[in-house]
Amino acid sequence: MKRVIVGLSGGVDSSVAAHLLKEQGYEVIGLFMKNWHDDSVTISNECPWLEDSNDAMIVAEKLGIPFQVVDLSEQYKDRIVDYMFREYEMGRTPNPDVLCNREIKFDVFMKIALDLGADYVATGHYCRKETIIKDGKEVHRLLAGKDNNKDQSYFLCQLSQEQLSKALFPIGELTKPEVREIASAQELITAEKKDSQGLCFIGKVRLPEFLQQKLQPKEGVIVRIPADATLFDKEVPKFESKEAELSFLAEKYTYQLTDGDVVGKHQGAHYFTKGQRKGLAVGGMKEPLFVIETDVNENVIYTGEGKNHKGLYRNVLFVKNDEIHWIREDLILQDGDSMNVKARIRYRQKLEKATLFKVENGLYVSFDHPQSAITEGQFVAWYKDDELLGSGVIS
Repeated sequence: MKRVIVGLSGGVDSSVAAHLLKEQGYEVIGLFMKNWHDDSVTISNECPWLEDSNDAMIVAEKLGIPFQVVDLSEQYKDRIVDYMFREYEMGRTPNPDVLCNREIKFDVFMKIALDLGADYVATGHYCRKETIIKDGKEVHRLLAGKDNNKDQSYFLCQLSQEQLSKALFPIGELTKPEVREIASAQELITAEKKDSQGLCFIGKVRLPEFLQQKLQPKEGVIVRIPADATLFDKEVPKFESKEAELSFLAEKYTYQLTDGDVVGKHQGAHYFTKGQRKGLAVGGMKEPLFVIETDVNENVIYTGEGKNHKGLYRNVLFVKNDEIHWIREDLILQDGDSMNVKARIRYRQKLEKATLFKVENGLYVSFDHPQSAITEGQFVAWYKDDELLGSGVIS
């Protein structure tokens, strides 16, 4: 009997994952990760982690498996929260869920599990793992979940071969309705529980208030850039190389106050992100305003009217060498190599055709079609069919 430690989150997915593993004959232990202490920034009076850990405990009791709570709030603060503050301060938009999987669930938590004698760590992610033999070596493939609506492979885009070798995803072959059916049949308390929203493991956090703990509010202006601004008519030069062309296309637009008109005020450019529509509180426009750029140095937010505004779209993005990550280390591109893939720049986005170009100082991802709100700090993930090959931080 192999021992598996399941990250029981108090939700239906991890509950069913634990049940399925027990059915398969594993020795299953449930661990709940407590990652947050400060209840002052969660929305409403409910204390999400307390309620969740309670539900996780009731599920463990029902399944007849040992259960305990591990407090990882110190590591979570160091590795996730402080990182988020740094990124926002620089005007980038981090993805805490991707980081949480790489740094907490499949690192800190995994080490605790292995110390407890576990052979594997299991989570309730909608994705699949397949192990193949290539050149006499085991290679672990990370595949999309069977449920297209719920596929969560993107959130695991920073995992390594080492981490995958110890990971199990018991519900990857199932759809969400099937998972709920199993939970109902087993009379698990989480069967009808709504999916959690909010930061990985913190619960329902009001992001601006969360950020305001560290990043002080600072009044600045909101500038509207007209769709026909001359800066969008950049002349395309003749390129001496493919790399020169990609470099030109990956450049984002730079705006000056004089390029548009001031239409409102905000409380800090670092609270906003590209593509954001809510929270601008500017009326009187034909179409809603979208953030097309934030300038944290000058504390200015640049906006455009309507979701088709030119300032929102680009075909090419760049990832620096030290922020490129390959899950399939055997497929790493060398300088000058290219690869046709499908890629996404955010969770839930449908996969788009793209080409990877490896150059000396990094990697260009060139999409066949323009992408809306390519955002620095977020992750781009690339796939072949339903296998996630690698990812990188958009620079």
